[in-house]
Amino acid sequence: MAIRPVEGRFERIGFHTHIRGLGIRNGKAEFSADGMIGQVKAREAAYIVVQMIKKGKMAGRAILLAGPPGTGKTAIAVAIAKELGKDVPFISLSGSEIYSTELKKTEILMRAIRRAIGVRIKEMREVIEGEVKKLEYKMAPHPYNPYQQIPQSITITLATDREEKKFTAGTEVAMAFLQQNIREGDVVLIDRETGRTTKLGRSRNAPKTYDIEGEIYIDPPKGSIIKEKEFVYTLTLHDLDLSRARRGESVLSLFFGGEREEITNEVRAEVDEIVKKWVEEGRAEIIPGVLFIDEVHMLDIEAFAFLNRALESEMAPIIIFASNRGITKIRGTDIESPHGIPIDFLDRILIINTEPYGEKEIREILKLKIREEEINIDDDAFEMLVKLGVENSLRYSLILLGPLKELAQINNNDKITKEDVEKAAQLFLDYRKSSEIVKKYEKLFLV
Repeated sequence: MAIRPVEGRFERIGFHTHIRGLGIRNGKAEFSADGMIGQVKAREAAYIVVQMIKKGKMAGRAILLAGPPGTGKTAIAVAIAKELGKDVPFISLSGSEIYSTELKKTEILMRAIRRAIGVRIKEMREVIEGEVKKLEYKMAPHPYNPYQQIPQSITITLATDREEKKFTAGTEVAMAFLQQNIREGDVVLIDRETGRTTKLGRSRNAPKTYDIEGEIYIDPPKGSIIKEKEFVYTLTLHDLDLSRARRGESVLSLFFGGEREEITNEVRAEVDEIVKKWVEEGRAEIIPGVLFIDEVHMLDIEAFAFLNRALESEMAPIIIFASNRGITKIRGTDIESPHGIPIDFLDRILIINTEPYGEKEIREILKLKIREEEINIDDDAFEMLVKLGVENSLRYSLILLGPLKELAQINNNDKITKEDVEKAAQLFLDYRKSSEIVKKYEKLFLV
């Protein structure tokens, strides 16, 4: 991961920050598009999966991305998330993350599954919206410190282009006004039921105090001060589970309070029934998301049994597994199986294979990353970097880019040279050379 300043801010550059989608045009994968290079068959298969997800025909199914290390499995999973859009939940999990001393394996997996299912809720709320014309606070001594004054109530005069009204409210609203520094001329939105107050901005009609201000100026409100407004927001089933566990009367109660250690099956069943009712009434729609589990061989036989059952549930996301293992033992047993996945589970999932990159793909991926990170490198150095990628691995060449930039700066070079690449290859070994050293000095290493 590299960090570079860009126009006064810092931008993080990672292995997959350049990916914008699967790079599919008219159903066919281009060799290089949207930050993806090569793996044409795998990307086309992933595109079909994306279309099925969008049409709601993949809920409760699983996909396995299987291939050697460094063949773009995680990149394809990220690209799938980009294709689905920002509202579609995408949860990433490593197989080893399910082992915790605080929560059961099944609880961690269930939470991940519930986080991967979105619910887009439409809720009508009665609100008070207007420009603040006058503010009056009624202060009272603090109950624990008589020398300190706190707001006991507030009287607000609000106006739109059509009317003006006076309202009184209690301590919570008064504190919200003070905390947000709301003053005359500001436009506010108050939820009439909960008292939740939001400062929308400053009215364009309000006088300016300073020539330079950090305020956002908006048009004054129009129409009635008291009105019904539709709020659309996307939550996950896990968010609703937390809200129900606290027995909140409104979905907005989700934003207040702490999280319970464990959520019961009864609470989750209640949430499922509530969501089904909302969907039938047209108040909500379910957005099936994606749960990406990398290093799937780290799951044990109990976790696979749980997932097998979870996939049959009505409320199940699309699960994408990734594996770089061949024939290996299923964790928790002495049974060997492809990718460390039980055969009965493997039989019910779609498998997408990724293949090792050739010289052409390695060359284009290196070009892309060099361009993305704004690295200057001469032709001889680039060709040597490609050669190292072919002889060792693409990851090795990509990892060397960071040290190469530093070496060029240390040597006061505007560009990375072939000598810099040779020096970096001597200082930072690939896994083959490291293995040779281990074998050479095997007797000196601790067992």
